Amino acid sequence: MSDLLGLSMSFVTPIPLPEDTKYWAQKLAAQDESIAGNSLSRRTSINEEDMYSANTASPALSEIGRYPSLSLAERMAEVAGTAVTSEVVAKYPKGENQELGEELQNIFNTLQQCLQRRKRYMQASYQCAGDNPKDSDDWEIYPPPPGPDNVQEEFDVEKCTVPGPHENVFKLRDDGVYQIYANQEDADGNREGICEIPSIKEYFQDQEYILNIISDGPTKSFAFRRLRYLESKFNMYVLLNEYQEMADTKRVPHRDFYNVRKVDTHVHHSSCMNQKHLLRFIKAKMKKTPDDVVIFRDNRHLTLTEVFQSLNLTAYDLSIDTLDMHAHKDSFHRFDKFNLKYNPIGESRLREIFLKSDNFIKGRYLAELTKEVFSDLEASKYQNSEYRISVYGRSKDEWDKLAKWVVDNKLFSNNVRWLVQVPRLYNVYKKTGVVNSFEDCVKNIFEPLFEVTKDPTSHPELHIFLQRVIGFDSVDDESKTERRTYKKFPFPKQWSISLNPPYSYYLYYMYANMCSLNWFRKERGMNTFVLRPHAGEAGDTDHLTAAFLTAHSISHGILLRKVPALQYLYYLDQIGIAMSPLSNNALFLNYERNPFLTFFQRGLNVSLSTDDPLQFHFTKEPLIEEYSVAAQIWKLSSTDMCEIARNSCLQSGWELKLKKHWLGETCNAHGPAGNVIQKTNVPNIRLAYRYQTLMEERYMVLGSLWRSTGSEEDIAPSTELQESNVSLPSTSQNAVDAAIASMSAMALQAAPQGPSAAVSDGGVSRPATPVAHIEPLLLKSPKGGPSRLAPGVAEGTVLLDAPALPLIPGGHTFIPGAHLMAEKRAKRAAAEDMEEAVFDGL
Repeated sequence: MSDLLGLSMSFVTPIPLPEDTKYWAQKLAAQDESIAGNSLSRRTSINEEDMYSANTASPALSEIGRYPSLSLAERMAEVAGTAVTSEVVAKYPKGENQELGEELQNIFNTLQQCLQRRKRYMQASYQCAGDNPKDSDDWEIYPPPPGPDNVQEEFDVEKCTVPGPHENVFKLRDDGVYQIYANQEDADGNREGICEIPSIKEYFQDQEYILNIISDGPTKSFAFRRLRYLESKFNMYVLLNEYQEMADTKRVPHRDFYNVRKVDTHVHHSSCMNQKHLLRFIKAKMKKTPDDVVIFRDNRHLTLTEVFQSLNLTAYDLSIDTLDMHAHKDSFHRFDKFNLKYNPIGESRLREIFLKSDNFIKGRYLAELTKEVFSDLEASKYQNSEYRISVYGRSKDEWDKLAKWVVDNKLFSNNVRWLVQVPRLYNVYKKTGVVNSFEDCVKNIFEPLFEVTKDPTSHPELHIFLQRVIGFDSVDDESKTERRTYKKFPFPKQWSISLNPPYSYYLYYMYANMCSLNWFRKERGMNTFVLRPHAGEAGDTDHLTAAFLTAHSISHGILLRKVPALQYLYYLDQIGIAMSPLSNNALFLNYERNPFLTFFQRGLNVSLSTDDPLQFHFTKEPLIEEYSVAAQIWKLSSTDMCEIARNSCLQSGWELKLKKHWLGETCNAHGPAGNVIQKTNVPNIRLAYRYQTLMEERYMVLGSLWRSTGSEEDIAPSTELQESNVSLPSTSQNAVDAAIASMSAMALQAAPQGPSAAVSDGGVSRPATPVAHIEPLLLKSPKGGPSRLAPGVAEGTVLLDAPALPLIPGGHTFIPGAHLMAEKRAKRAAAEDMEEAVFDGL
């Protein structure tokens, strides 16, 4: 009780501490002692000069060290005599219950295997950070981003450069996957290709392994408890730091939620406008150009006026209710009815005229409508969209038609990038005789891409269009029943039945062909693609497992709420999830049951997106509408919304130089080192908490693997920037000092540094690490004396300080909360002295 009383009293008079050294980002290293009595002994004395002697090349070193970090809740628990650190979770049971310890270790081993399998698939497909040539600093973006006047340069096809042919050749193998060969002789001789691609047998074996793991009882229980812990830990964090976050954001000039960059990471191009916009456009065309010949139907050409006369409608008759394109109650769990909502007034001919790029008027109306949407985005400046546009796989010329439509109509904007969605409609094409086997679909989708990569002059417009394409999506109704027709799935050449292949089959052949295509394009210095399919909206949870192996990120993912082990894996690898609660509310899941808030609190990498503004939204800014509804229903704070907006930018496929302009020069670094609050409006304390928590979980699961190998190749999630040349700290006391010093030095990286290779401080040379210019550090004297600048902070810097945990004087300056440990040790030492005195008296 006295310990708890002392703890409560220590919070009465807090002493100011700079934001970047708050306890959520700190590491209190432990001595290598046995975990006895549910308590860990902590080393609290630090030589200030040693702070900078540690290797600070990697900000993650201090976060994945051998010893656990202590959050406030953990420190409070330790004072009360019940340590709850992640190492205790992993190690303590071994001393008391060997069976429980082995079970935990088996769980960790299986989770390690799942993460390693995903990492292998990501590396084989070049979907990891640093794999895409467009992320280099010298990548040319045309048209270039607008300047300070926010004026976009008009696209001119003559200014585009088209490279010549390449000597490598490609060939479709019997297994339905394109392979790259050094020359035609190797291709004709069926020799081993250049690219290493997981076979379909390996893919299904890996998928089966993960399915077995996520259905294992102990693993599900463990993951469920860890997810609940993460959720509770975030709630505790908010209770303790909500006012501090508000204070941090209020000190940032100019920036707020409305003028931080945000990306609509999942929106379909055919429904990118709202109903009012489409209605105004249709009425304008009927009044201004009624004599346009727009369609060939019933063996004759029809003008716009004749089309509406056949429907017995005039411009005056049209209204939102007449269009009937909003997804009302009748669309819930009725994806077939939802698809019909794409037809204005229920007429497919109007959809063909206004919402198709390949029609009699060559998509002129849709191009004009798209330009108006682009204009709205450019006017808002801070909103960006990734529009999904369809390539069906019915014929090889679809790519050229789409590229010609984009280039001829100059549909280029700094606020827009494209994803190509491939509907899973093989069974429809087979019934109509368009294709003979699934291999025809593979050829129609991927052969033009390999041709333009080998020789861009063969498809110059397609080459230009692909520079603005981010990746691929796989779309259709996930709730359709998938029948296992074959015991062993055949290759695409043998898939000639009328039944549709399952989701996982589609995803493998998109992934496998993308592997070789990305290798070829990277070899040529062209931008590569990522796989970002719809997954987990409805149907079987197997879809999420297939996406876990093959996809860079996914859309929807609401079924993760039913699979805790898989949800935990998505968290550990920070797989991006573009969620659309308003879309789910109309189709599959009521808004109040949507797991978005739970996912966000637990730390999953989630963003908000609109999906189909034409069907689900009412305002001119559908993305802001999505955020506003979420904020009202779930009571999101400004910091929450800005963090979600930052997630959307990082998930997006924009070039890295633009992301740096949006988020800061070090946006690809982890944790607070990658944050610039003046650009993101996200306090560093929030990102420090997210990063520390993630590193604790990854260390708990992967720590045994790192200790056995002596390195941390999996320190960062598989698709993020990996920090190399980092070795695991040893058990020596010097390594403990290095871990503590590295954490303290990490806080000092917030200071603006010059271009020099190293910074000297008191004769100690520290490598100059490129970091964000975040809030500088101001060290307050614990006794209320004059402030002093932290070493490495430039003179004349604007100093910001704020109250935080009290500090212990002297050598403990850099360790927030160390006074708790000191108080406990002092009481323990006093008790021991008393016992010795009593013993001596006896």
